[in-house]
Amino acid sequence: MQPRDGDNTVKFGQWLGLIVLAIALYILWQIRQVVLLIFASVVLATVLNRVVRGIQRYRINRGIAIAITMTVLLALIIGFFAVIVPRIIDQLQELVALIPVISDRLRIWYDWLQTVVPGQFFEDVNLLNNLAGQLQSLLAQILGNVLLLVNTSLTAILGFLLFLVVTIMLLADPAPYRRVLILTFPAFYRRRVDQILRECEAALIGWIKGTLITMFFIALFSFIGLSVLRVPLPLVNAALAGLLEFIPNVGPTLSVFPPALLALLDAPWKAVAVIGLYVVIQQVESLILVPLIMQQEVSLLPVFTILAVVVFASFFGFLGLFLAIPLLIVTQIWLKEVLVKDVLNKWRGKAPSDRKAYLSSVDDTKLDV
Repeated sequence: MQPRDGDNTVKFGQWLGLIVLAIALYILWQIRQVVLLIFASVVLATVLNRVVRGIQRYRINRGIAIAITMTVLLALIIGFFAVIVPRIIDQLQELVALIPVISDRLRIWYDWLQTVVPGQFFEDVNLLNNLAGQLQSLLAQILGNVLLLVNTSLTAILGFLLFLVVTIMLLADPAPYRRVLILTFPAFYRRRVDQILRECEAALIGWIKGTLITMFFIALFSFIGLSVLRVPLPLVNAALAGLLEFIPNVGPTLSVFPPALLALLDAPWKAVAVIGLYVVIQQVESLILVPLIMQQEVSLLPVFTILAVVVFASFFGFLGLFLAIPLLIVTQIWLKEVLVKDVLNKWRGKAPSDRKAYLSSVDDTKLDV
């Protein structure tokens, strides 16, 4: 039996579609940094658009509201770089100068521990023995990468300008871009896509708002605690703790090491006190700040957040590290709404006789295991 021309046409169309899809994915992968910058612009424009709407409630023209919003944002950025960044840079230079001192102090404490702890312990665990050398090599790498940092600064500036321009364009008139995105879906599904986009917007705004407030309080509490303990460079360590709060689970843990190492310059008990201070701050954040502030945030499982940070940082580098959580939020919402609610919950397969009663008895958010 000879194949019909229609079958050959369908197969050719399928293969052509797969080839086009593969080419599109390859192109997207090659320009992934630009795509991430656009995604970051979309996130920022979404947040700023909510601010603009709030200003418009006072019967102010949208153009003027956008100008007010961008002026305040630029003023905050310029003020941060003019007032706080120079002090942070000075303290960072002090920190770099103190790294050899910290290395020597760690070596002294290691020699003292060898006289107290059995030697077999240190034969099995070589971390402390190599820590001083690793700190010195890290210092050499930092100094050696200064030239590389200068060479890549132009690319960073161009990327920031692209990010700023795209953000302003999206903020000026977001409706056409939203319509274009919705039109890429079939007609019967466009209303549903609009609902999903609204949910993504609400989740991102809630997360950004809660994260910024949490970062501020973490930095404030860290600065006060480190100042009371008289740990060197309290401002730079507090700023580091606040910024690393943007990276959940992993960031707060990493922020403990610099102040703890600096505290060793004075006394071991002070290092223990610094660790205790950060533990208390994280407990206050988990038990008080997060429940009070992040009520609108999408519920994210801790394992998923850690995996998202590791995976996105591995694939997309620095941008992926800082955009891991918003990417995870958007991905989770689309999977929940499209895959779970619109596909799996409506799967037409063999089910109990009273299928409607069975489905209504299942809560897709609280399942007993």
